[in-house]
Amino acid sequence: MSSPAPRMASNEGVIDAVKAAIGDAFVDARDSVDEISVTVVREKLADAMIALRDTPGLEYQQLMEIAGVDYPERPERFEVCYHLLSLTRNRRIRVRISTDEDTPVPSLTGIWPVANWLEREVYDMYGVLFENHPDLRRILTDYGFQGHPQRRDFPLTGYVELRYSEEHKRVVYEPVKLAQDFRSFDFLSPWEGAKYVLPGDEKAKPEAPGAPSPVDADGKK
Repeated sequence: MSSPAPRMASNEGVIDAVKAAIGDAFVDARDSVDEISVTVVREKLADAMIALRDTPGLEYQQLMEIAGVDYPERPERFEVCYHLLSLTRNRRIRVRISTDEDTPVPSLTGIWPVANWLEREVYDMYGVLFENHPDLRRILTDYGFQGHPQRRDFPLTGYVELRYSEEHKRVVYEPVKLAQDFRSFDFLSPWEGAKYVLPGDEKAKPEAPGAPSPVDADGKK
């Protein structure tokens, strides 16, 4: 017999409690489909996070994830989203801040050590800078990678490709080259079959209408 799901605390009154806890760091909040999202002032992010962690009744003790979002049309094109979990109350909250390509975001590594790798991932994918991070370098892409692959203006094919060069006996970087053979796609359903003639098909002779089947009633050819 499976055990019942853990009971989740209600989000009723949470937004008011958050406003009171973080004070002038509060910008906006919304409660949609039982998920609370709070926007805070970038420069006061660390203080707001400590308040969300330590204030009785809120108690969001664990940082679960940091994610980036890119809105190129905005002056501050990046949003950094922090997902917190309250272990004692079994509920979650999302905290968001905005920034641009040059303005750093306060690092949370001094509050949650797990932020070290999570911030490096956002930096690698989007180029968001984190102030006072102890080791801000790429974590997912290769050494020498140019650009940030999850920005909206980054091409899907990338700028370079790498392969092993038998001539140089090492992996080399080259500009992306897409062979034309791999750019012409046939979108026909495999269940319907292709309409073109494959090599060897010209040898098959179509059967005349009404011709007997090659297999008789006894199943013999």
